[in-house]
Amino acid sequence: MDTSLIGALGLGFLLGLRHALDVDHVAAVSTFVSQERSVLRSCLRGTFWGLGHTLALLVAGVAVVAFKLQVSAELERGLERVVGLVLIGLGGHVLLRTFGVRLHRHEHAHEGMRHRHLHVHVGEPGAHRHAHLWRGARQPLLMGLLHGLAGSGALVLLVLTTMPSPAAAAIYLLVFGMGSTVGMLILGGLIGVPFAHTAGRSRTVATGLQVVVGTGGILVGALMLV
Repeated sequence: MDTSLIGALGLGFLLGLRHALDVDHVAAVSTFVSQERSVLRSCLRGTFWGLGHTLALLVAGVAVVAFKLQVSAELERGLERVVGLVLIGLGGHVLLRTFGVRLHRHEHAHEGMRHRHLHVHVGEPGAHRHAHLWRGARQPLLMGLLHGLAGSGALVLLVLTTMPSPAAAAIYLLVFGMGSTVGMLILGGLIGVPFAHTAGRSRTVATGLQVVVGTGGILVGALMLV
């Protein structure tokens, strides 16, 4: 591996770190982290977002190289709109949860038959609050996949035209993804600090933070649609 490629990979890692600070990424991760009261779990949320983003980039790169596929500008714009809609939904969910409105799935038994359905809860979560690692990972992972697909086309084509070989391009995408994952891990932890600090201490401040995150998610999503 020559020094020019090593330099390119190092730059790719730094660009991945910078990529984590894009406004729509910050807005998305904030909506997930706002549910946590632990900095460690906030870091995990950001990490899973980064892993989903990296996986999307690698899949797009393999598809372009192996199957000569192209991510059209129309498809990318469509995916961007989907990201905007999802951000609006996430922001709205944060606001609903902040003011005590929650959707919760229950399992019931009636006349010997068990079934599951959704309920709306108003007020404190009480006994319905649970911590499930995969449930906390699934949403940011899927959002990372969506974000990665939405921005993969231009990046993959640029890398393929500047790297000396498809293998070097794949390594670059992997290193870029690692940089963005590390960036999202750090970002998730930093965003999670005020939520962990205010948990159980100041309900007013905690509510204010949730409102800021929810409103921010809606605004960023709306701007993406516009």
